[in-house]
Amino acid sequence: QVQVVESGGGLVQAGGSLSLSCVASGTIFLVDNMGWYRQTPGKEREFVATISPGGRTDYADSVKGRFTISRDDTSKAEFLRLNSLKPEDTAVYYCTMSIRTKSYWGQGTQVTVSS
Repeated sequence: QVQVVESGGGLVQAGGSLSLSCVASGTIFLVDNMGWYRQTPGKEREFVATISPGGRTDYADSVKGRFTISRDDTSKAEFLRLNSLKPEDTAVYYCTMSIRTKSYWGQGTQVTVSS
């Protein structure tokens, strides 16, 4: 029923920027918290950022000051702006949304930062 599709990944040089988008479709009236996670091969998925319906944000220490999360409740979308990228930011990024007490995930988008 509910589908979450993300896009915007790619290859960038260290110090560059990238923007990720995530849009939910289906019978959706309200979206609670929205967020982003990332995962690299051989490692566990880690928290990146989250945003509440009221706009309160929270970031992992590793990305604070460089990444910005935002949301658009009319279009049921969330976004992540990645600035001052570092090679260690390389990962598959996943968006997530809380809808009707359940968590839904995007398919993932690859972000690769070259040295």
